[in-house]
Amino acid sequence: MASVYKRGGKRAKGNWIASWSDHQGRRKTKCTRTTDKATATRIARKHEADAALRRDGVIDPTLDAISKESQRSIELHLTDFESKMRAANRTDKHIVSTLRFIRWVAEHAEFKMAADIDADGVNRYVGKLRDEGRAARTIQAHLNAIKAFTKWLTEHHKLPRDPLASVKKPNPKADRRRERRILLPEEWWLLETATEAGPVRYGMMGSERLLLYRTAIQTGLRSNELRSLTRGRLYFDSDPPYITCKAGATKNRKDAQQYIQPELAVDLKAHIATKAPKAPVFSLPHESNLARMLRDDLAEARKQWLADAKDDPQEYAQRGQSDFLADTNHEGEISDFHCLRHTCGAWLAMTGAHPKVVQQVMRHQSITLTMDTYGHLFPGQEADAVARMRQMLVDPPEALRATGTDSAIGNMPKSAQRQAQRAGRETGRQNASGCDGRRGDDAQEETPKPLQIADLGDCVRRSAMDCDSSGGGIRTPDTRIMIPLL
Repeated sequence: MASVYKRGGKRAKGNWIASWSDHQGRRKTKCTRTTDKATATRIARKHEADAALRRDGVIDPTLDAISKESQRSIELHLTDFESKMRAANRTDKHIVSTLRFIRWVAEHAEFKMAADIDADGVNRYVGKLRDEGRAARTIQAHLNAIKAFTKWLTEHHKLPRDPLASVKKPNPKADRRRERRILLPEEWWLLETATEAGPVRYGMMGSERLLLYRTAIQTGLRSNELRSLTRGRLYFDSDPPYITCKAGATKNRKDAQQYIQPELAVDLKAHIATKAPKAPVFSLPHESNLARMLRDDLAEARKQWLADAKDDPQEYAQRGQSDFLADTNHEGEISDFHCLRHTCGAWLAMTGAHPKVVQQVMRHQSITLTMDTYGHLFPGQEADAVARMRQMLVDPPEALRATGTDSAIGNMPKSAQRQAQRAGRETGRQNASGCDGRRGDDAQEETPKPLQIADLGDCVRRSAMDCDSSGGGIRTPDTRIMIPLL
């Protein structure tokens, strides 16, 4: 039964406390926030009546719990959401940026509780970002954060449904503001010379910067992954040598094993000879200075390249107008530290490596990403394919067989081979003469005799043998090809 009481006795000052049993039989207490006993008693009986309705199934306890969770503040839910991301082994950078984006959306749309989140408020925030000139990729990052939050609220029974399920994310490819350029092989040789002889930049010697650039291009490792490398992660005694990266430092949270060239392994071995086993291989500056460091080396290499043509005014003017070794090319593609990883994938594609190999080296999640990024750089075979297809479109089947095009047909898929062979046989039957040597209208007027299916194979074989023995006519194709049943 429901009851009310005061802490310290009936004569004590303060509000009455309601006590009742919930739908699971557990005793509950709650302050009624009133000093009137009659009012407190009605509140206690209301709690008891609600418990009876839940116990009898009139009120769904699950929906009731979801309703209570939806009334909690967003900040309280963000504390639990942060714990979930840390349990999923997300990086600190991802966690900080995700929470920051969610708070920005909630602040602009004036969301206080989880139940306040709706699609209209989020769409207004997206409109604000568009008015500010933000790129589609930036807008997508903000939407990814808030949509992941509401999805987590729904899956953990803190909201009855996902309020942002109808919100669509923009396509980042349609409005990509930052395109990275690749280093050309000719640019690399000049950059290598300028970097090795260059001064100390951001605490790194020129020789160390050159090793860093070489490692980034050969392995495709990102800046954070290169920063995590220690002496114990370099395996020079293996054939070929390779570098490993722990899952905690990689973007896909998986261990990475990247092979390197023997020449780079020798230089890295000499570089870490005096370092402690757990010391970082490279003394990288702050991540905001990595792009500046590479651009400074590119600018020095371009300066030397221009100086080489100062005695030829025409050549010097042409070089000054080109984007060779420039940090931004004529197409608006920029150079930053991540462009070294982009150069790795581009050079692999240009050398003719199989797309799956490029995907594994770059550690892309899907082959679609690899082909969308580097597909245009793979050696083209379209012109050769169209030239070979011309023979099949123009030349008759007899000419194809006479000119040895059967070898090309042999490279086709099995289904295409069967269709080509069937087309050739049909043409051969129309033009073939009988085994008895009769040609023209006499052969056409004669009505063929019906054959039994069981005797068809023997008839064709005997007819073929007669043709071979007499030396005339055309040999009948194998019946196993003509008749699938046989």
